[in-house]
Amino acid sequence: MKQTILALACISLLGAPAMAQSVGEKTGVNSVLGVAPKTEDFIKEVALSDLTEIEAAKIALQRGNAEDKTFAAQMETDHTKTSTELKQLVPEALKAALPAGLDDASKKKLDKLREAKNEAFSKDYRSAQVSAHKDAVSLFERYAKGGDNANLKDWAGKTLPALQHHLKMAQELYDKT
Repeated sequence: MKQTILALACISLLGAPAMAQSVGEKTGVNSVLGVAPKTEDFIKEVALSDLTEIEAAKIALQRGNAEDKTFAAQMETDHTKTSTELKQLVPEALKAALPAGLDDASKKKLDKLREAKNEAFSKDYRSAQVSAHKDAVSLFERYAKGGDNANLKDWAGKTLPALQHHLKMAQELYDKT
């Protein structure tokens, strides 16, 4: 009984912060089970992903080789577009779910990219892009199938093919390293 109470207390504390993700989304359980994220989680994850992609693209535009720069320019353009679209679609009641800036995990990913040795930069950037786009495709697929906001659900479905194309491009770029 004490363990159950302790477990529930921990779950409550994890969900307490106003902008926190649900435990299922934060731990990756929702992704593994194919469960649609809550609308607030979807908004937060998409916004953070776009912010991170834009910043990673800026780094790659400075440090990458010609192929990295071409890919990065496309990512900067496309993720700026989706970021703008998302902000227009978020209902007023959920505007607080939009993060004001990058979270610690995103900052660490970008710091790792900034600190990569010149000879390792392309491999690190390309690997990060494959991983980020796999996550994005999963997020958008799950929300498009089971999201609870009709406008965002429709947008997720319409945006998904572009993300799948990004993943394919990132994988092809990574395969060249």
